[in-house]
Amino acid sequence: MAEGSIKSARRVFEVLEYFDRIRAPVSLTQICNQFGYAPSSGSALLKSLVQLGYLEYDKRSRTYLPTMRIALLGSWVATDLFGGLNILRLMEDLRDATRETVVLAARSDLQVQYVHVVHSNEALQFAVAPGTLRPLAASGFGRLLLSAEKTADIEATVRRIDARRAPQEAKIDQRALMADLQAVRDQGFATSDSRVTPGVCTMGVLLPPTPFGRRFALGVGGPSARITSKSMTILGFLREAANIFDKAVKQASTTCD
Repeated sequence: MAEGSIKSARRVFEVLEYFDRIRAPVSLTQICNQFGYAPSSGSALLKSLVQLGYLEYDKRSRTYLPTMRIALLGSWVATDLFGGLNILRLMEDLRDATRETVVLAARSDLQVQYVHVVHSNEALQFAVAPGTLRPLAASGFGRLLLSAEKTADIEATVRRIDARRAPQEAKIDQRALMADLQAVRDQGFATSDSRVTPGVCTMGVLLPPTPFGRRFALGVGGPSARITSKSMTILGFLREAANIFDKAVKQASTTCD
């Protein structure tokens, strides 16, 4: 095996094991100082792990944090982020109750990422892979996560998205976006019917804040007609799951205090 391949693989595990030791978000500078990486090499490595869905990037603090995709490499992720709650079991229970695909989503810079997916057992299902990225301002889960942010922060995000848009892409209608986000806040959930994938409808709720300031959205996706026909039932199960999540995080916080 080529020395370069071994070196690249070693660096990946060095970084993941470093997260497991310190159990906190870290910056590019910290990673480079810890392992003596050149900034360009460290940046390329971390961006690759974000692209693959193993890390998420927080633009505000300029820090990286592991996603649920590597929970087995660092059990503290599930413990510290979710108050000891078995989030995978919660998602499986939600899948069984709704009979639809369940998604746990989080913001990753200007996109939203499906950090974990539990697929439906139905033949016709929302077949999406963990690590999938969706546009932050143009997807249901993205708008759900944006709804938790302050107006000034949302406006700054919109400016950054518009600055990176392709020439043929239209600018975001900020007034319409703000109205949509307010509607999400008022009703406490978000739906997206064929917004990104034709024929697919998703419903989601925002989960309570977790340690390190991370926010997650929990939702269900499937064929539009099927989701629409049982939307209120699905919403009830989503809210029940969010309440279980909230109690676990609060209990863990009380225990730590």
